[in-house]
Amino acid sequence: MQKIIYILLAVFVFSSCSDSFTEIVSGNNPTTESFYRNSDDFNAAVMAAYAKLQGQVSLYFELSEWRSDNLDLGAPTAGTQDRFNINKFQETSANELIRDAWANFYNGIFRANTITDNITSVNFDENLKKQYEAEARFIRALTYFNIVRLWGDAPIVLRVVSVEESLGIGRSPASEVYSVIEDDLQFATANLPSSYPAQDFGRATSGAAKTLLGKVYLTQKRYSEAANILNEVVGQYSLLNDVSDVFDTENKNNNEVIFSIRFNKEIATEDHGLWFAVSDISISPFTSKLVNAYNLTDARKSLIDFQAVGNLFVPGKFFDTESSFRSFGNDYILLRYADLLLMLSEALNEQGYQPNGTAFGYLNDIRERANLAPLSATELPDQVSFREAVLNERFLEFPFEGHRWFDLIRTNTAQNEISTGIGINIQDYQLLYPVPQAEIEKINNTSIFDQNEGY
Repeated sequence: MQKIIYILLAVFVFSSCSDSFTEIVSGNNPTTESFYRNSDDFNAAVMAAYAKLQGQVSLYFELSEWRSDNLDLGAPTAGTQDRFNINKFQETSANELIRDAWANFYNGIFRANTITDNITSVNFDENLKKQYEAEARFIRALTYFNIVRLWGDAPIVLRVVSVEESLGIGRSPASEVYSVIEDDLQFATANLPSSYPAQDFGRATSGAAKTLLGKVYLTQKRYSEAANILNEVVGQYSLLNDVSDVFDTENKNNNEVIFSIRFNKEIATEDHGLWFAVSDISISPFTSKLVNAYNLTDARKSLIDFQAVGNLFVPGKFFDTESSFRSFGNDYILLRYADLLLMLSEALNEQGYQPNGTAFGYLNDIRERANLAPLSATELPDQVSFREAVLNERFLEFPFEGHRWFDLIRTNTAQNEISTGIGINIQDYQLLYPVPQAEIEKINNTSIFDQNEGY
């Protein structure tokens, strides 16, 4: 997927401008029908669905990383008040970042739905047809997974709907949202290829679908199912010897990456600005808890150390050289093999602590790659200590990759870690975000579409 195709036909132009799923055109629109005629049209539509993920990266940063104990914003500056409020757990239902994320995510679901709605009615190779549908459903599942983790109960929209229909769609229980996610990912695991030719690197694979499904099961504390599906992926990828090589922009197609959102700094509109850049490292937003967490020998410390890019500084994890467009092209890695191994280690331990068992092996694979001594039952003598060790290893391994806030929620440690990390005592209701007030007003029926408790 070297070049993301942006669709300029009316159906996608219209969808990119909508504020939420309540402003989506009908699936019977003649422009939509005339567009889907052959496999090339569906390939272009799938590329447009991937392209939507690019626009979600910055919003995902805002709602996951700024919520975690990785980052602490000292004071708001021009244009950062909404971010500051998220970081300080002071946001309201009028927060524009939250509103934009909701709209963007549902727009991404719309793009996936236009594919699943139309693909059965067009004749072309059945295997390719299943692949395209599976890619769309993988993207839809990923998007719904973010939605349910951020807001809990959510509207389930699995086809393109009219404005009138959308106004009657309420928030479904989170358990039902998870069922939809699982169904999509099970279809994806069965119908996606295990790999692609080099020019299509970045498309979802069966390994990516299985890994995401494992994360979905783990989030729901369904440990046996998580371990079973993750075990199917073990050995299909590998840890790189040097963790910094995982993020090398000259080595994007490396064997640790399971799924990433692709960018290309040499193509206008497929690039991005610097991520987490600061002009003065003395006012770094990285918490002292994070900076001081690394052992002196830990190879991952350099990934959060600042490197100069022009007159700005970025963490080593996101270093890149400037393109001719004065922009950057780091891919955003959503799933990598280190994540899979630590998830599997966690799932195995939660099923039952085994002194120096397989779970220790996966945990120590990550530690040894980072130049740290392996841990044994001497240091981790029980399930609780092992659980804490895995969570801490994830803290060290994945800063700024969008995992930490969700790790804290999953492990029921958010309140303690946020308190020790940035000194804020949060309430139970703040584990979810408020639903944007604009969405509540559009539906105007609190019996089916209400606000999250506490907001």
